[in-house]
Amino acid sequence: MDEFLIRALAAGLGLAAVAGPLGCFVVWRRMAYFGDALAHSALLGIVAGLLLGIVPLLGVIAVCVAVALILAAQGKDGSIASDSLLGILAHGALALGLVLLSTLDKVRLDLMGWLFGDILAVDWPDVGLVWAGGLAVLALLARHWRCLVAIAVDEDLARVDGHDVRRGRLVLMLMVALSVAAAIKVVGVMLVTAMLVIPAAAARGAARTPEQMALGAALIGGLAVAGGLAISWQWDTPSGPSIVTVAAALFGVSRIMSASCR
Repeated sequence: MDEFLIRALAAGLGLAAVAGPLGCFVVWRRMAYFGDALAHSALLGIVAGLLLGIVPLLGVIAVCVAVALILAAQGKDGSIASDSLLGILAHGALALGLVLLSTLDKVRLDLMGWLFGDILAVDWPDVGLVWAGGLAVLALLARHWRCLVAIAVDEDLARVDGHDVRRGRLVLMLMVALSVAAAIKVVGVMLVTAMLVIPAAAARGAARTPEQMALGAALIGGLAVAGGLAISWQWDTPSGPSIVTVAAALFGVSRIMSASCR
């Protein structure tokens, strides 16, 4: 196997290990639109990074974290509905990013790579960054697991049990924001939410506990990465869309198996 495929597989598996468990909370709490808002806002981060002369990924992380903090702060007063605020942030940031992008005449930007991912172009520092960030997010997730599961079941009961619901929501939003920022390098802005939602949705039917669903989502995400890279290598298809296509196919298989077991 060529080294660039090994790097791509390592980065993809690192993403799947994090996106799977986090995706469970995205599915449970119906936060798919939040993931889309972060992904659309990421273009502003890319352009901001180029304007400031820093690594674009750092700009993506900064913008995604800022969107998560704004949404968490807005949730305290509730003067604007969450879905409305998400729409404003997503499309406002995307529009501003496109406006700023038009001013970068002398800067080369692989827009298609950022939109649909370029996992085959990752190097070993990228792989190290994905795994280091992934392990940090997983450690944070493990620490707050009981609180986050309780909030996903019922926020009022979680408060009665003594959980800090506001802090739990903020922690979850920040973890999703960081994961979206890291995943953009692999599957791109347009497909990043799919890696959070599809594996978790595929694992839901066969799981009997939250832990089983989280593990199943990570495994399905890993299979999607391996299968998508194999298809991309064999038939010269775009790697990011190929990974998401395999994930969608696995979701379809899981639905058929669940229906047949009823």
